[in-house]
Amino acid sequence: MVKQKGDVVFNTFVYVLLAVLGAIALVPLLYVFSVSITPYSEVLKNGGYVIIPKSITFEAYKQLFSESTIPRAFRVTIIITVVGTFLNIVLTTLLAYPLSRKGFPGRKYILFAIVFTFIFNGGIIPTYLIVKSTGMLDSLFSMIVPNIIWSYNVLIMKSFFDNLPEELFESAKIDGAKEFRILWQIVVPLSTPVFLTLCLFYAVSHWNEFFQAIMYVSDRNLYPLQVVVRDILMQTLSSMSNTESMVPAVTMQMAAVISASLPIILVYPFIQKYFTKGMLLGAVKG
Repeated sequence: MVKQKGDVVFNTFVYVLLAVLGAIALVPLLYVFSVSITPYSEVLKNGGYVIIPKSITFEAYKQLFSESTIPRAFRVTIIITVVGTFLNIVLTTLLAYPLSRKGFPGRKYILFAIVFTFIFNGGIIPTYLIVKSTGMLDSLFSMIVPNIIWSYNVLIMKSFFDNLPEELFESAKIDGAKEFRILWQIVVPLSTPVFLTLCLFYAVSHWNEFFQAIMYVSDRNLYPLQVVVRDILMQTLSSMSNTESMVPAVTMQMAAVISASLPIILVYPFIQKYFTKGMLLGAVKG
């Protein structure tokens, strides 16, 4: 098929636009990474702006992980992310599946209550009082339980379940399968795209946990990674007499930002195709 001149011009414009947008997104990240591995004297020599370093040093990362703060924060964040995401997916599935069954009693009222939370919520102070009264202050559960189910994700998963062929459920029931068996042996295997999509949503949220940590946790040993990175970023810059043998605060800051962001950046490409498919198939419909 021969492309018309207008199609070629349009495609060229799209490619150029995407390249520009990609550069806008990539250059700041590349700058942060470059500064984190560049000797500070070279950074100063280039006016504080380095994209491709001429020499490399990993002293900032060595110092960052030689202290107990960052490794401990990594452990806390990994626990929150793994346990929290698992509970999120399990409870979201157990709520979304019955709501996708049209014969479920009270289905419309529960859906209304879920949609209602999009407009109104309990507020910061009532939520804090509930967390305090349940004894979750200064615990990892305070960063998991308050947001254990997202209403929006429930609707996405419910909509995905709605799109599954009804014949599958009917044939399973004819064979004597109960609802839990249908969910576990039929629905779950067919729902990999939406599960991985919501896993990404939940995992990124837990990995970036900040607000709930500063609200409910005062024990510094339980601080997640983002709170510790915030503390590093707020440290005063070291004196201007820094040399290459010393690790200045600005280099430490950049190394901390990269360390906090890199795991999610590395994981995303492997589930990107499922992410796109899950969003399309599980899109919320009117």
